[in-house]
Amino acid sequence: MFPNKQHLTSARTLAVAIVVAMGLASCATYDDDFARVNSRLDQLDTQVQSAAQSAESANQAAQQANQRLDSLEGRVQRLETAPGRVPRG
Repeated sequence: MFPNKQHLTSARTLAVAIVVAMGLASCATYDDDFARVNSRLDQLDTQVQSAAQSAESANQAAQQANQRLDSLEGRVQRLETAPGRVPRG
């Protein structure tokens, strides 16, 4: 049997259909991978937001501690420059 134009057209159409079907089937397998990656990104985003809140809280605590130290600095300088006491005895 010699191939004629109709057979070649049918074979070509079948080959294109197979290639398209394989392409679509392979794309479907990536959906699970994308879902897994998106889930991991969501977890990381949550962790980053939590870390940012902790850092902000630590920054505020450090600023409050610095303010307390600044308020004590004047008292310390006054005590250091005060005239010496005469010992009893």
